[in-house]
Amino acid sequence: MMPLIEWLLDGTIPVPGGELSAREVVGNLFGLASAILGMRRVVWAWPVGLVGNVLLFTVFATGELSGAVAEPLWGQAGRQVFFAAVSLYGWWRWSRLRDAGGASDGGAIAPRWATGAERAQLLVLGVVGYAVAYVVLLQVGSWGPSTEAWILAGSMLATYGMARGWVEFWLVWVLVDVVGVTTLVQAGYYPTAGMYLVYAVFVVIGFVVWLRASRTVVETSGTEKTEEVVAA
Repeated sequence: MMPLIEWLLDGTIPVPGGELSAREVVGNLFGLASAILGMRRVVWAWPVGLVGNVLLFTVFATGELSGAVAEPLWGQAGRQVFFAAVSLYGWWRWSRLRDAGGASDGGAIAPRWATGAERAQLLVLGVVGYAVAYVVLLQVGSWGPSTEAWILAGSMLATYGMARGWVEFWLVWVLVDVVGVTTLVQAGYYPTAGMYLVYAVFVVIGFVVWLRASRTVVETSGTEKTEEVVAA
């Protein structure tokens, strides 16, 4: 067990032209697994994602693992903290919905489009989140505050939208991926940049899957408990 933990913390994976941090690769694999489970609306998406969040936070909180920059990517590190917090909320909410009956197709939650008021809420949260993130990242000396602020704010919106079951969260991820790939390549975090490209494929697939489900899948009804949970 100890050799495995030591490899995970300090090990590298050889690739043509160099080597990759084991933590960064494994953390992103957990993230990918979480995305796939989320697409299928399985509650395990949240705890699996938490493991990846912890590993990736340790990667981005220092600049030593990047071959191109020395400064920490606090935007990337900060999003892992937020992911962890929202994942706990999503885990709780999806678990309650599943226990109350779940969706008609067996998923934990029934996807739906956000209402006009909920979209306005997302817009306000996005603007405020970006402004706050930019100021904070500028103060702490993050490598690219302007782009990282959007990656952080957009990730917050997308994860919250997933917890609520809104189809729009996949579209927010598209915008996060577009900025994220460019930023991470420039910063030298190639495994995560590559994983963002893989995520992009699953984002498109996930959007189509949730879009179709939103037209046919409904919350299991018939009990007061279910109605109360859906409203939470």
